[in-house]
Amino acid sequence: MLTGRLCWVPLLLALGVGSGSGGGGGSRRRRLLAAKVNKHKPWIETSYHGVITENNDTVILDPPLVALDKDAPVPFAGEICAFKIHGQELPFEAVVLNKTSGEGRLRAKSPIDCELQKEYTFIIQAYDCGAGPRETAWKKSHKAVVHIQVKDVNEFAPTFKEPAYKAVVTEGKIYDSILQVEAVDEDCSPQYSQICNYEIVTTDVPFAIDRNGNIRNTEKLSYDKQRQYEILVTAYDCGQKPAAQDTLVQVDVKPVCKPGWQDWTKRIEYQPGSGSVPLFPSIHLETCDGAVSSIQITTELQTNYIGKGCDRETYSERSLQKLCGASSGIIDLLPSPSAATNWTAGLLVDSSEMIFKFDGRQGAKIPDGIVPKNLTDQFTITMWMKHGPSPGVRAEKETILCNSDKTEMNRHHYALYVHNCRLVFLLRKDFDQADTFRPAEFHWKLDQICDKEWHYYVINVEFPVVTLYMDGATYEPYLVTNDWPIHPSHIAMQLTVGACWQGGEVTKPRFAQFFHGSLASLTIRPGKMESQKVISCLQACKEGLDINSLESLGQGIKYHFNPSQSILVMEGDDIGNINRALQKVSYINSRQFPTAGVRRLRVSSKVQCFGEDVCISVPDVDAYVMVLQAIEPQISLRGTDRLWRPAAQFESARGVTLFPDLKIVSTFAKAEAPGEPKTTAPKSAVLEEMLHNLDFCDILVLGGDLDPRQECLELNHSELHQRHLDATNSTAGYSVYGVGSMGRYEQVLHHIRYRNWHPASFESRRFRIKCSELNGRYTSNEFNLEVSVLHEVRISDKEHVSHLIVQPPFLQSVYHPESRSSIQRSSVVPSIATVVIIISVCMLVFVVAMGVYRVRIAHQHFTQETEAAKEAEMDWDDSALTITVNPMEKHEEPGHGEEETEEEEEEEEVEDVSSSSSDSEDSEEEEEEEGMGRGRHGQSGARQAQLEWDDSALPY
Repeated sequence: MLTGRLCWVPLLLALGVGSGSGGGGGSRRRRLLAAKVNKHKPWIETSYHGVITENNDTVILDPPLVALDKDAPVPFAGEICAFKIHGQELPFEAVVLNKTSGEGRLRAKSPIDCELQKEYTFIIQAYDCGAGPRETAWKKSHKAVVHIQVKDVNEFAPTFKEPAYKAVVTEGKIYDSILQVEAVDEDCSPQYSQICNYEIVTTDVPFAIDRNGNIRNTEKLSYDKQRQYEILVTAYDCGQKPAAQDTLVQVDVKPVCKPGWQDWTKRIEYQPGSGSVPLFPSIHLETCDGAVSSIQITTELQTNYIGKGCDRETYSERSLQKLCGASSGIIDLLPSPSAATNWTAGLLVDSSEMIFKFDGRQGAKIPDGIVPKNLTDQFTITMWMKHGPSPGVRAEKETILCNSDKTEMNRHHYALYVHNCRLVFLLRKDFDQADTFRPAEFHWKLDQICDKEWHYYVINVEFPVVTLYMDGATYEPYLVTNDWPIHPSHIAMQLTVGACWQGGEVTKPRFAQFFHGSLASLTIRPGKMESQKVISCLQACKEGLDINSLESLGQGIKYHFNPSQSILVMEGDDIGNINRALQKVSYINSRQFPTAGVRRLRVSSKVQCFGEDVCISVPDVDAYVMVLQAIEPQISLRGTDRLWRPAAQFESARGVTLFPDLKIVSTFAKAEAPGEPKTTAPKSAVLEEMLHNLDFCDILVLGGDLDPRQECLELNHSELHQRHLDATNSTAGYSVYGVGSMGRYEQVLHHIRYRNWHPASFESRRFRIKCSELNGRYTSNEFNLEVSVLHEVRISDKEHVSHLIVQPPFLQSVYHPESRSSIQRSSVVPSIATVVIIISVCMLVFVVAMGVYRVRIAHQHFTQETEAAKEAEMDWDDSALTITVNPMEKHEEPGHGEEETEEEEEEEEVEDVSSSSSDSEDSEEEEEEEGMGRGRHGQSGARQAQLEWDDSALPY
C-alpha cells in the first residue's frame, strides 16, 4: 500500500505542474500537495565532538555527521541537501556526501593554527531537499552543538628568556643554586609547550643543572685557580625538541666575602655653586649572606674646624641681623677694626671670619656712648663662643662682657662670664628702681660650654625672667640667686669685652678676670628681645647634608636630621632600600663663595640579625668632601676721578654730586676649556662679568677730616631705606653698609653729595671710595676723586684783555722743562698782540691783514717747538662760566670774505667756547686749524679738552 501511494506522487505533481489554468488556485494546490508529501524535519544528533590537527583541513567528528528524514525514500522530501553552520567568521564548512543516506563531512576552509585558537564551538543544522526540485521551503532540523579541539603539532623549539646570564659566587662554598635559567616554548599544547629538561653543553665544568634550570657547583671553586667560568646551556621541550639557540652563563668567582660598604670613593669634590651633590651614588652594603633583620646608618658631616662650627655667611653681624629680619638698634661690640670702631684694633683676630681670640691677657674697652647706660627691662645679648677648660684657671671667672665702675669702686652692674664651665649672667638693678631683694645671678650648666666647639648663645632678658638659647634650643637657668640693688652714685661706668675693668680696690685701675677662648658676633640690643625665628636664622649653617628626592626613599625607611643638618640617621629592614637611601644622601653649600677646604665624612652602621648571637660587623666609611676654591671676583670702581664745579653749586642746598657716573663691576678670569690646546704664546685673559652682593662701601675724606662748621657729606635717607641699606656719617667720611646688590650700591652712591658753605676758603677736596664683599674678604680698588672749585672770572668792561694771553685762574699751569726755548720764543707773543691791538684801532684793514700774517708766523714757530710737550687734560663744569671777549682780536679767516661782520665773528667764537666746554686754545690757533680743514665743532660734547697756552709771563 505504501508503494502504491508513493507511485501516485509523481503523477499528481505532473498534473499540478501541467495545469496552466486556475492561476493562484494551482499554487495553493501545490503547497497542499507538498505539505502532504514533505511531512517531517530532518534529524541529527544534539551534539558533536571533533578533533582537527593544526595545518590540516579534516575534522574527525564523534559521532559522525549523518542526518535522517522520515519522509524517505520519497524523492526530495526524504533527501538531505545541506548542512549549515551558524556563527561569524568560522574557519569551517559542512558538505553533504550522500543526499539519500544523509552522510556529511565537516572540514576547515583555511589552515588551523593551534597557537591562535585551541578550541571552537558552533551550531549546525541539516536541511532536506523539500517537495521538489524547484521548492525553496526546505525543512531544517533542530540545532546541534559542535565542539572542536585543535590538535597541536610540535613546530616551535624552546627559546631562553635571556640571551646570557651572569652570577657571582664566593670561593670555597657549595651552592644549592647559583642561578636559574628559564626557557619557553610557543607551542599550544602542554606536551610541546612545556620544558621537560635542561642540559649543560659545555664539558668538563664543575657545574650541574636540574630540570627546573637551577645551576649549582659540584665542587668548591677557587678564586686563585679560575676567576670566571663560561658555560653553554640548552633546553628540551616534552617532545624532546632542543632549543634553537643555547644560552651563555657566566659565573664570576670572588674572594672570601668581608661585610662592608662597597663602591664608594674617599674624596668627593664640590665645585661652588653646584647645588646638591650626591656623596655615594653607587654605594651598597655587602652582608656576605648574613641574616640581617635591620640596619641603622649614621652619616656625619664634621665641620667643627670650619669657621664658627660650619660654613656660615661671613658678613658683619649687623648685616646678618638685617638679613634675618632682626630688629633695628643692634650694637656690635666686636666690629671690624676701623677709624670709627678702633677699640678692637689691638685684639687677636682671624680677619677672614672676624673671630677674636682671647688668650687671658687681653681686653677691650667699649667707648662711652656706644651702648646706652639704661638697657631697660628688655634686651638681648648674642654671641658665638668657643671655650674649653683651661688648666689653672678653673677657679677664676672668665669675663665675656662686663659693665663696671670706671673709678673709685669695683661694682659690676651687669656681666656675662664663665665660671667652672658654667655660664653666668649678672644683672644688678639700681636702687631707685626697687629697694627689694631681686634676682641678680642666673646660672646655666651645659656640657657645650667647655667642649671646645663653636656654639651660638642668645640671652633674652625680660626682667626678672632670663632665657638662654644655645644653638636654637631653649635652656632655663638651673640656679638663680638674689641680691640687693646698687645704690646710685656719680661714678661713671666702663663697658669691656674679654675682661672686666677693675676701677677700685686697687692701686691703679686695670683689667681683671680675663677670658680664655674665642668670641665672634658679640652684640647687644637694648629695649627688645629677639624672636625664635631670628635666632634660628642667625645660627643656621650654609652647608650640610641633604637628601635628593625624599619621596623616592621607599617604604620602611626612617630618617632624622639634627638641627644643623650635619648628622643624618636612617633606619630600615630592607638592604636594597637602605642602599638606595644612602645613594641619595648629598652635600650642599648655599654660599656663593664658600670656605674652601676639607669636610670630613663618616658613615657608621649598626646591624641586627635574625636571632643571631653574633651578627656581622660593618666597618665605618671615612671619606671627605673637598670644597674647591671659588672664583675670586675682581671688584672694580670706575668713573670720573676729577671734577670742577662752580662755587655757587657747593653752597646750594643740593651741593655737588660726587659720583654721578660711578660704575661697580665685578669680573673673573675665565678658565681655559679642558679641550683647548695650550699655547706657549702669552695672551690676554678672558674676563667675564659676574653678579654678587656687597656689604659695605666706605667714602673716606683725604687730607684731613671735614670741618662740620662749613662742610659735610649728605645722602637722603629715602635712598637708603628703599634699597634696604644703612649708612653712618662722620667727619672722617661716609659709610654705606648692608647686604645688597652692586646695582643698589651704585644707585645709592650716585646720590652722595658734598656741600661747602665757604668754597672760597679751599681749592679742592679729595675723597677715596672702597667697597667690600663678605666683610672685607673681597675688596675693590681704591677709587680716588678730587673735587675743585671753579672760580668765576670777573673782568671790567673798560679793560681790554686778550684771551690769547690771559690764562684762566681755574686752570693749573703746566711746566715743560724740556721746552725752555719755546717758552722764551712764545714770550714774544704778548708784545706782538698788543701792537696789533693798537694798530687795529686806527686802521682796521691793516690790523686784519697783519694779524693773520703774525698769527701764522707765531703759530708755526710755537707748534714746531712744543710738539713734543705733553698736553694737559682737564675737566670742569662751565655751567656758570663768565667770559669777556675782546671783539677786536677776532680776525678774518683765510678764504672768507670781508663782508662777515665783527659781531658775527664774536658770536661764533662765544658759541664755540660754550659748546666744547673748553677755553684752552688761542683764537688764532683755532682759525689756523679751520684753514687746514679741521672743524672746531667736531670736538663739541667731549668731556675732556686739550689745553695749550704760554704761562711764562702770567702774574699770579
